[in-house]
Amino acid sequence: MLAISAVYVVYLDFQIRSQFEGKRWAIPAKVFARPLELYPQARLNADQFENELNVLAYHRSMNPERPGSYFRNGNNFRVISRPFTFWDGSEPSIAMQVRFIGNTLEDLYDAESRTPLPIVRFDPAIIGRIYPTHTEDRVLVKLEEVPPLLAKALIAVEDRDFYRHRGVSLRGIARAFVANIRAGSTVQGGSTLTQQLVKNFFLSNERSIWRKANEAIMALLLEWHYDKSEIMEAYINEIFLGQDGKRSIHGFGLASYFYFEKPLQSLRTDEIALLVGIVKGPSYYSPRRSPERALERRNLVLDLLVEQGELNPAEGEAAKAEPLNVVALEKSNITSYPAFMDLVRRQLRRDYKEEDLNSEGLQIFTTLDPIVQYESERALSKWLNRLGKSKDLPDSELQGASVVVSVDGGEVLSVVGGRNPQFAGFNRALDAVRPIGSLIKPAVYLTALQQSDKYTLVSPLDDGPLTLELENGDEWQPQNFDKENHGMVPLYMALSHSYNLSTTRLGLEVGLPAIIDTLNRLGVEKDIKPYPSLLLGSLALAPIEVAQMYHTLAAGGFRTPLRAIRDVLTAQGEPLQRYPLSVKKVVDSEPVYLLNAALRETARRGTGRGVYQFVRPDLTVSGKTGTSNDLRDSWFAGYTGDKLGIVWVGMDDNRPAALTGSSGALKVWGEIFQSINTTSAIDTPPSDVELVTIDTETQLLAGSRCDSGLQLPFIKGTAPLEQSGCGGSVTERGRAGWLDRLFNR
Repeated sequence: MLAISAVYVVYLDFQIRSQFEGKRWAIPAKVFARPLELYPQARLNADQFENELNVLAYHRSMNPERPGSYFRNGNNFRVISRPFTFWDGSEPSIAMQVRFIGNTLEDLYDAESRTPLPIVRFDPAIIGRIYPTHTEDRVLVKLEEVPPLLAKALIAVEDRDFYRHRGVSLRGIARAFVANIRAGSTVQGGSTLTQQLVKNFFLSNERSIWRKANEAIMALLLEWHYDKSEIMEAYINEIFLGQDGKRSIHGFGLASYFYFEKPLQSLRTDEIALLVGIVKGPSYYSPRRSPERALERRNLVLDLLVEQGELNPAEGEAAKAEPLNVVALEKSNITSYPAFMDLVRRQLRRDYKEEDLNSEGLQIFTTLDPIVQYESERALSKWLNRLGKSKDLPDSELQGASVVVSVDGGEVLSVVGGRNPQFAGFNRALDAVRPIGSLIKPAVYLTALQQSDKYTLVSPLDDGPLTLELENGDEWQPQNFDKENHGMVPLYMALSHSYNLSTTRLGLEVGLPAIIDTLNRLGVEKDIKPYPSLLLGSLALAPIEVAQMYHTLAAGGFRTPLRAIRDVLTAQGEPLQRYPLSVKKVVDSEPVYLLNAALRETARRGTGRGVYQFVRPDLTVSGKTGTSNDLRDSWFAGYTGDKLGIVWVGMDDNRPAALTGSSGALKVWGEIFQSINTTSAIDTPPSDVELVTIDTETQLLAGSRCDSGLQLPFIKGTAPLEQSGCGGSVTERGRAGWLDRLFNR
């Protein structure tokens, strides 16, 4: 038995040293949103600014005095920002005055010196963490960073003999036994701080003699190998102090933020006493659920500190007079942005092992814009409810997804995966692969416009009846959505009105292989079969894939892989990896410019004209509606000068939603872009492109008397040479000449 016991003790000793001397804790990765940058004349309103402060967990106060607090009076704010260390340097805490007029930040100046501030960068919001499987979270602190009163309070309350025993205190056990007998219940525990550390660090919460025996042996071994300061530091970082949904709060470093939203070094005497008090039972003494019980426990700790001479009576009474001052617990989810976090995880897995992500304490800086995310979530939920009721659909049946991307750099600003954005289930933005309908058509027309010797924006296309014989002998007769034939129509009109017959003829003329090549260059990476139905949108893509395709168009023919991550730092703040821009020119700028002009016409006077019921009239929008067969999928893809948005609306089970692109997804898109800061593109044509005013009746040069003129771009040397008279026989001859070019080119 002695031999067996000796072997077992050696085994326990090995367990202690291997774990205690290695990496003691798995620290989850922190994931940050983009930092908010304020500057005069920024397009931002007071409500959006306050929403962002709420995401940052800033606290509203009548008299803000500490970093992370603010006061609002109408459109005026006084804010004290938090200091933060970014990948490119540190930002200090700044007390500032901010004033908004409408949707513009009008004034920004230092509240102390009253001097204007050119720009302020706020600390980024933590939007999620990547946890180990046990979902423990902690902020590690060194013993020298801990307020001395904290260690003294722990010793006073939990283990008065800490510096006298060697892991197990017989005196403490006897004292607890007597106290419990006198009280008639368990009011004291006999475990030392070292035993508590062993239980938390190595053992389970099982109540058994075997577990208590192991605890005592391991406590003795731990004290044999390590000094008191190491044990105290480990205890301060390990002890369980609360629960936040699925996330368990360990250590005083994180608990100080969880309960008081400030670092451990900034805690007052009463706040330290509260944290020490809840060690005995974080749930039972929870200051949020049981404030009276927590207050009584805190005051008991303060009395013990006075009794043992760590505080004088006046200090103790002053601390007891303070309220609990615990901040409100905001959201208890592991992340408030599950769809975006899903994208972040997928991109991270290309570069890191899973165990590195959930144990090394990495700092991951992402591209998420909380304002754009909030407005996207609100718009999607609002319109799915409205549209569902208009179609007499049961609640929650109509679903949707959206992605918003910056045109400059391809940064993903928001991802909404469904009508309930907090639900971390099926992510429709990344995984709902659905037929894209007429969203395919810009690729067809771009393929044609790259052949500038054959096609311009006014090239006539035949939109008459069409019958195709397929390889299996079947006949395919595509139809326009309105079931009408429109005769000969100019190319830009065929696209802006999304005519199927003229698009099919054009696609067959330029060739399916060429169109597939265009799609691949735009960023569609999947294998595409050359079936004629491709021309009308049988290709199935997820919204994020559509965003990649349309981003290349919005960026003028330059393809940039969409990215959700900017930088990754180690737990110590050292740069680990950068995610630089990767830009490749895949389509000449001239045909893309022509296509974008046609898509602007689509948004102004074509199938996408409904967007101007939402956005301001001076905003330049290029957009395309998409509707799949039997009205199963409703799509809208649209972009301004700086932002691109993709919206899908439909049913998860593929039943018809009875919505077109313009009656469904477009409304969500319009609501989003009505609410966010966006600008028109600076419209500078490429050097080989000229702008020419065309008579929309004849598609010839508009004369001085033309009331139906439309300015369109042409690659130099391809614009019409004949001028329309805008009336009489000249117009008739012009129309005839336009048709002649179709059959004689």
